[in-house]
Amino acid sequence: MPNTSNLDSWFVCYKPNPEAKIRLFCFPYAGGSANIFRSWSNDLLPTVEICAIELPGRGMRIKLPLFTQLEPLVTELASVLKPNLDKPFAFFGHSMGGLVSFELARLLRKQYGVIPSHLFVSARRAPQLVSNKLPIHRLPDAEFLEELRHLNGTPEALLENDELMQLFMPIIRADFAVLENYIYTPQTPLDCPITAFGGLQDQEVSYDQIKAWEEQTSASFSLHMLPGNHFFLHSFQSFLLEIIYQKIL
Repeated sequence: MPNTSNLDSWFVCYKPNPEAKIRLFCFPYAGGSANIFRSWSNDLLPTVEICAIELPGRGMRIKLPLFTQLEPLVTELASVLKPNLDKPFAFFGHSMGGLVSFELARLLRKQYGVIPSHLFVSARRAPQLVSNKLPIHRLPDAEFLEELRHLNGTPEALLENDELMQLFMPIIRADFAVLENYIYTPQTPLDCPITAFGGLQDQEVSYDQIKAWEEQTSASFSLHMLPGNHFFLHSFQSFLLEIIYQKIL
């Protein structure tokens, strides 16, 4: 794997495991960093290596320019990921990360003829479904903050800290731009299994929107609804990981 001390590293493996049989690449939600997956390594199985994706503008890559379009993001990701696909791998993506991992899987298939052994998508509507919500990434600061507050994913203490939000808001705006500028292009379904997760109390993504991921695979599909809101991956982490490990091992 890449040297994670490199300031330009796309990957962070908190507990490198060169003997692992499979790598699980984890893609964060909008505004999130690789750090949201740090604790996943505490429940690590000896056969799995967890590698979190660190997008530009956060963590050690905070000074790098942000992406506002999905296509150039996955194009660069594919090129840096390819040398590290020397063993079986799977993708997990939550919310924005679900869309990024899906389009990355399609690009890897097209460019290199490889696909993940399993795609896990979480708290994200299927890509072929068009959002009925108005874009928010260009809203004035006050209105944008209200939208973030509604999502319940940003701590209130952070939302009320003007200095920190001045640093944080451009990152979240750019990530929402990636999502809101996305245009789905039909392709042949992936021939890897897809497992989708949803939150029973999620006000942003419905059961039917998550179930529609079934159309994106010609292999097996399963859907798991977990207790919690849009960010159930934090409150029900152990349950989520248990399902993931059952699927990939």
